[in-house]
Amino acid sequence: MNPYQNLKTSIENGICTVTINRPDKMNALNRATVQEIGEAIKEANANKEVFSIIITGEGLKAFAAGADIKEFLGLSNEQGMAMAKAGQDVFQSIENSPKPVIAAVNGFALGGGCELAMACHLRVASENAKFGQPEVNLGLIPGYGGTQRLIRYIGRGKALEFMMTAEMLNAHKALELGLVNYVVPLEALHSKCVEILNEIKTKSPFAIGAVIRAANAYDETSKGFEAELTEFGKCFASEEIKEGINAFLEKRKPDFHTKHTQTV
Repeated sequence: MNPYQNLKTSIENGICTVTINRPDKMNALNRATVQEIGEAIKEANANKEVFSIIITGEGLKAFAAGADIKEFLGLSNEQGMAMAKAGQDVFQSIENSPKPVIAAVNGFALGGGCELAMACHLRVASENAKFGQPEVNLGLIPGYGGTQRLIRYIGRGKALEFMMTAEMLNAHKALELGLVNYVVPLEALHSKCVEILNEIKTKSPFAIGAVIRAANAYDETSKGFEAELTEFGKCFASEEIKEGINAFLEKRKPDFHTKHTQTV
């Protein structure tokens, strides 16, 4: 029996596959889904039969196409920070997993979806994958660790450009920049992830966990995640987020400059 409302999980040959199962919503990451991902990762880490984890999305179009924007409506500064903190905690539990975690990115990985992929240790993308941090279109910033992890993968200059322009990157550009490890045809996505994990499985599990811990310690002293929380919350005190969300829901371009500009 599947214990989750928004996920499917399966275990085969020591690999736990966690599938975001909201294809009618492009696998958007509402709060309940983020919480369930955290629970699934915790369960997989506690299961001695599981050596490694794959995170992917149901269907052919989307890994996870951002957050559920309707959940942003009416949030205060403090509520925005609390939501971001909950997401950061889950994504940090993925990054800190002692077992290798691969994102099998099948289609759109936008906003929180891109942040989820970046929280995984490795990323394999299908040829139709697209990555983006479009939060500035809503008057927001990434809040689940994206401002920090994107810099790690593609460097400060490109990361700032990526986040400030809200440009989408196709799979091959993401590979060129170092955001993903491999690009494969959609039908080969799962098998490529399994191939990588089976190779890792031949190595020392303790040493693999030590590699993950040591690599994560590289940025451990950074206050960037706390700064992201603060700035994410402050966005909810701005008039611009109201315009951004309303424009998104009304399927029009936001107008941040004639009526809604506000410095926070």
